[in-house]
Amino acid sequence: MTMNDQRIQELEEKIAELKKRWPAHSIPPALMRELDDLEEELAEALEQARQEEDHA
Repeated sequence: MTMNDQRIQELEEKIAELKKRWPAHSIPPALMRELDDLEEELAEALEQARQEEDHA
């Protein structure tokens, strides 16, 4: 498992944990920002992994 694969797994776990804490109503802006940041970072890591795979 590469460092990037480990990072992807870590980000997916953080997103899952955050969603477990997600309230049914009135989502605090801080939680929404945290989710957006994690999802953006995950998308970047996935893109990087795809590029590395294409060049391998």
